[in-house]
Amino acid sequence: MANILVVDDELGIRDLLFEILNDEGHNVELAENAAEARAARLRARPDLVLLDIWMPDTDGVTLLKEWSTAGLLSMPVVMMSGHATIDTAVDATRIGAFAFLEKPITMQKLLKAVEQGLARESARRAAANVVPAAASSSFAAALTTVSDSTMVPPPLHIPATDPGPQSNQSFDLDRPLRDARDGFEKAYFEFHLAMENGSMTRVAEKTGLERTHLYRKLKQLGVDLSRGRRSAV
Repeated sequence: MANILVVDDELGIRDLLFEILNDEGHNVELAENAAEARAARLRARPDLVLLDIWMPDTDGVTLLKEWSTAGLLSMPVVMMSGHATIDTAVDATRIGAFAFLEKPITMQKLLKAVEQGLARESARRAAANVVPAAASSSFAAALTTVSDSTMVPPPLHIPATDPGPQSNQSFDLDRPLRDARDGFEKAYFEFHLAMENGSMTRVAEKTGLERTHLYRKLKQLGVDLSRGRRSAV
């Protein structure tokens, strides 16, 4: 199993995540602030970090940027927050976060995010060790193609309970913030429409929007409502 670092200033959340991940067989290290997280990062060398965004001393995005700048972002980092905006999530993924989980975190989404993050880390390590120095240029080129798609995560990845064809999305962040945000929101709603078989009622419940607001938002973003409907079995 993996070494996982959980960073959150709320004792209840730390205890809950520890219990769930420990039951899954993982070794779990806990930190309640950025100072403890820095020490644990150097001491335990975690395979994955669950990092809260809003903390009293140094916020999670600042700590993530610090690790990235120092070359210490060698493990997948899953950001967590109950109040983060889409802009915050985009900023975190641009810096290097692997995924984002919204609180309250369900056990299913937590375990899915952890599973995908560890799979990415395993693929990265395998790709780093599989080719000897004398490998042929053609094989090395092929590996580069594989590693590019495997090791580099999408700028924003929202784990889902049943990943469908639209559960992994890539976004061009080299654009004005408004355009990047609209691109994310469109992919977000298209994904939920597909998952809910085009049911606007269920999508409204899932996204926390009133149906009228949801319809207006989808029209504004140019979402094709027919794409979310699947043929009945």
